[in-house]
Amino acid sequence: MPALSINSVQKKYLPRYLQAHRTGMLKEKIQRGRKLLENCRLCPRNCEVNRYEKPGKICQIGHFAKVSNHFPHFGEEFCLTGFNGSGTIFFISCNLRCVFCQNWDISNSQNGREVQPEELANIMMDLQDRGCHNINLVTPSHVAVQILEALEIAINLGLCLPLVYNTSAYDSEISLELLDGIIDIYLPDFKFWNPKSAKLFLNAQDYPEIATRNLKNMHCQVGNLKSDSNGIAYKGLLIRHLVMPGQLDDTKLILNFIANEISIESAVNVMFQYHPEYKASSAKYESINRLLTKSERVSALEYKTHSGLPDYSWS
Repeated sequence: MPALSINSVQKKYLPRYLQAHRTGMLKEKIQRGRKLLENCRLCPRNCEVNRYEKPGKICQIGHFAKVSNHFPHFGEEFCLTGFNGSGTIFFISCNLRCVFCQNWDISNSQNGREVQPEELANIMMDLQDRGCHNINLVTPSHVAVQILEALEIAINLGLCLPLVYNTSAYDSEISLELLDGIIDIYLPDFKFWNPKSAKLFLNAQDYPEIATRNLKNMHCQVGNLKSDSNGIAYKGLLIRHLVMPGQLDDTKLILNFIANEISIESAVNVMFQYHPEYKASSAKYESINRLLTKSERVSALEYKTHSGLPDYSWS
């Protein structure tokens, strides 16, 4: 199918942030967020740094966001990429520290340029002008306030695409409160159920507790995933789960949690592209220094079927 100059989402769907802008709620959230940056607890690391004066202890990001790259991305689920691509903005320096990170050169480095709100707004507009179906904010947890500041400027420039919050799910309650009424599509990755695994592989023993809380919150905000007649998503929750070697018990428990405590209609992409990357080849992480076996892939799909979750096609 040829690229669409303006898709049906833009014609029919009013992004939540536009309503927030019209009522003054967005401006109030920006003001609250700026105050929070003075004693930062915008992610569960709770470093309490004044980010106007120095960078956060984990993210190493100060007042302004840093961006590695932005472009129409076709490697996401079809409901996001569609025919024209997902307008992806890669923020550097993730607040999680996955030892197997597939994008470690972006998420665990300072290899990016600092962007003030005006430039970030212009990036959003560039992606819209290039025909993208959405604005996809990748690893945004530590720069939620900076995104809100840029969003207000972009709205005045004519931004009208759904916002995708592409996160590890390691977000604070404070951040998700700021984003309530702003984000259209939440795209969290639920990684581990076992706190011991989370501590070893993510340096975040509290990850499972925080992720389960956040997924419930996200679903309360936006509900189940909704798509237009072309299959392009415009609102709702889409959960990713990367199946890990030797961690099938976590996969089963995560899928059952989603089905029983989020929604039996939840959109869940069970992913099998894991390969040892970054630090995963060291002796300390020997258990994940391999690819998935065929048996593991089959079992994960069986767990999803038995959970009762719908069988979406993500290609």
